[in-house]
Amino acid sequence: MVHRLLGPPDRLSVNPRLKAAPQVRLYHVERVAAAERTDEFRRVAASSARRSEAVRNAVRRRRLEVLERIRTEPIEVPRLEPGKLALRAVEHRARREAAAGGPIELPAGDSAERGGVGRATLAPWKVDYLRHRMSHYDQLLDGLPGGEGDSGRSEAEELLRRRICAAIAEAYPPLEQECERQTRDQ
Repeated sequence: MVHRLLGPPDRLSVNPRLKAAPQVRLYHVERVAAAERTDEFRRVAASSARRSEAVRNAVRRRRLEVLERIRTEPIEVPRLEPGKLALRAVEHRARREAAAGGPIELPAGDSAERGGVGRATLAPWKVDYLRHRMSHYDQLLDGLPGGEGDSGRSEAEELLRRRICAAIAEAYPPLEQECERQTRDQ
């Protein structure tokens, strides 16, 4: 719109925020004010406003569709016997620590709880492991751009996290308090 209505800039200047960025195009205020008084400006501005409103409506509609899908999607939690869940949670934690450059300390024995990791430590690890196993539900967020305040992505992520934690708590009642804590703290 600027190029169309004003043509070439009156002056080029160094970008004050980032010297390596392309030069900033500067226009005399009188030229800008004169262009804004033209019929062509009013037509282009109205067309731009219509396109902007259409994009806002599409984002809003997509946000509502994604939230509805998250609300209605059945959440299936992997069912494991307690010892196997504990062992897998400890192994998952060890892999995460190794990936982050931390120490790898797997407990010995066939049960993680007998191997030196207590129940208080295991609860968050179990919930983290189960949430990781259920990360395929993140695809429900596809189509929502990230980083934009009104895209609804953070709202959708929170709703999905709450639903997954609620499903884990229902499938594994001993993990209910940890699920509530993780939901509350995030």
